[in-house]
This record gives sequence, C-alpha cells and structure tokens, in this order.
Amino acid sequence: MSYNPGLSVLIMTNLQPLTFKGIDSDRPLIIAGPCSAESREQMLATASQLADSGIRIFRAGIWKPRTKPGGFEGVGEIGLKWMRDVKKATGMYTATEVANRLHVKKALEAGIDILWIGARTSANPFAMQEIADTLAESNPSEATVLVKNPVNPDIELWIGAMQRIYNAGVRRIGAIHRGFCVYGKHIYRNMPEWRIPTELRLRYPTLPILCDPSHIGGKRDLIAPLSQQAMDMGFDGLIIESHCNPDCAMSDAAQQVTPETLKSILSGLVFRNTCEITENLTSLRSRIDDIDNQLLDILGKRMEVSREIGRYKRVHSMPVVQASRYNDVIRSRVELGEQLGMDGDFLKTILLAIHDESVRQQIEISSNPKC
Repeated sequence: MSYNPGLSVLIMTNLQPLTFKGIDSDRPLIIAGPCSAESREQMLATASQLADSGIRIFRAGIWKPRTKPGGFEGVGEIGLKWMRDVKKATGMYTATEVANRLHVKKALEAGIDILWIGARTSANPFAMQEIADTLAESNPSEATVLVKNPVNPDIELWIGAMQRIYNAGVRRIGAIHRGFCVYGKHIYRNMPEWRIPTELRLRYPTLPILCDPSHIGGKRDLIAPLSQQAMDMGFDGLIIESHCNPDCAMSDAAQQVTPETLKSILSGLVFRNTCEITENLTSLRSRIDDIDNQLLDILGKRMEVSREIGRYKRVHSMPVVQASRYNDVIRSRVELGEQLGMDGDFLKTILLAIHDESVRQQIEISSNPKC
C-alpha cells in the first residue's frame, strides 16, 4: 500500500502473526531480559542464562524514559552494540523500546528484531506519528512492532497508536498489556483493568496480545500469578524483566527476577491449548480476583481515613465510638446494598466487621501519641 499519514484505518485487517524461525508458534511467545542495558557483561550474562533456559527473544531498554530527571535514563547507543553481541553469542532475537525517530533509525540499523513502544509514548499521537513516519521510510513490511497500552485506561488511544503503525505499512503488530497508572498506593504498580485488553481482543481477534506482568505487579512475587492469569485469559505471550543480579539493577530492581527464577515461573504455568474469545469460567474467576484486589485497595484507603479520624479525635478529646453516627451509616448502607440485590444480613455482617476494624485502628491511634 502507498503510505498516507492522514489515512484513517478503522479496521486493522490482514495482520500477520508474530512468528519467528526456530520458535514454536503453538506456544505462547516469551520475551525476557533486563529492564535496562547496564553493561556488556550484564547483558551477556543475563542473555546466556536466559538462552540456557530456553528463552529465544532477549529484551533490554537502551533508552529509558523516567518519570523524573536525575535517574538512570539508559546507556544510549552503545547498548545497541551489546545487543548485537548478545545475538552473536546466543543466537537470540533482540527487542528494545523506541520513543522517537532517532531511536527507530538506530535500532533498525543495529539489526534489532522487535521494537516496542512504551506507555508514555503510545499516549502521545505526535510521537506515534513520528515513529510511524520513520518506519514507513525503512522497510515496514519486515518490521515487528509491539505497542504498550497508554498510561491511562483509554482503549481508543491504544488502538489509535497501533493504527498509526499499521498505516505506515507494518503488519507484524502486537499489543502489550502493562496495566494503567492510578493515583495512590495499591497492590499493583499499575492496575490491570483486564476488561480493556478483553475488549481489544473482541474488536481485533487476530491481533496478538502479550502481557507485561513485571510492570503490572511491580513486585517479583506477583509475576507468577499475573502470568498465569494472562495465560488463563488467552494472552498470546509474556514480556518479563529478568536480570542476572536483580537486587543491583539500575532500574526497576523490585520487579526483576533472575533467569533461574523465571525458568521456574514459566515451568509452573499452565498453557491453554485453545483460546476462547468469549468469556469462560477461567476468565470470570480472573475478574473476581481482580475485583478482590480492588476491594483490598479500597479497604486500605478507608483505614487510612479512619486513622486520620483517630488523630483528629485524640487532638480534640473526642470519644472514638459515636453510636448515632454508626447506626445512621449502617442503615443507609444496607438500604443501598439491598437496592443492588444483596442480602441485608450479609451487608450488616460486612459493615460491622469493617466498623470494628476502623474502631480498633482509631483506638490504637488515640492511645499512641507517636502515631
């Protein structure tokens, strides 16, 4: 097709599968490697261990967009040479993140096999168009581009980012679900919002979708359950951060695992032989798990407010328990819950347990001036 940057493609047709010579296309695609390229030795050590574990695609960040200046922002172009060394030493395919025209040109010149576009970049239509224009000037029919979801939960923005890449002539396109940023403290670093990739699958059944459990969880111990959840929901693969010495990593140390740990995680996963587009029991259970985690987040926030109330009451010499307030709250909450189809006795039990924990935390604050 002739390239037209103003072309509006409403449906991405004839997408090609993400197949690679020497990689079993009937199994989920696994991409692994460190968050950041830090040194040639670190790259070769990690890649060698991953290759020994059967990983065939090595990822590493060469340029690292950081939230605030002053942090480690990547080694830059020298890291591309280390990526070539990895490919030569292990025979692995290589993947890295690009965010502008220069990144794309340098990565392609270095023979990088897969380009991925990060969440901050996919949220910026100007940056996406610049990347698309650069890809169109090279050999787009040979390019493989993965697009992470934008930082905010906007499926149209995500689709628009991929459409720009598609309009440039790229047909080997995949989506990466890495969760969405929300304000405050939560179990997850980025909330998964599984309904969004589910909707993406319904709209584009042939679009490969990978899951990034490292960035969703933000903690090593969440990688295994999140990976299994992604497999249960029919994702086409995983992209996981793995480092030969994760505790000493220069970026995202808490969410990286050793190649040995990654091998153990992958060996414990149950891979489904078929992928159902419609929701089955497994995906419904996954949604329950997600909602439960959201409930825990909300309860945590409620207890934070309770502790603030405890401090206020201590300063103003107020009693912790105020019966009239409690009775009014219970009555109004039960009425609202019953309107939503829940049993009144069940609601009273739940609300009483929450109230008791809230009182306990307020008493603890009131009796401890250091809190």
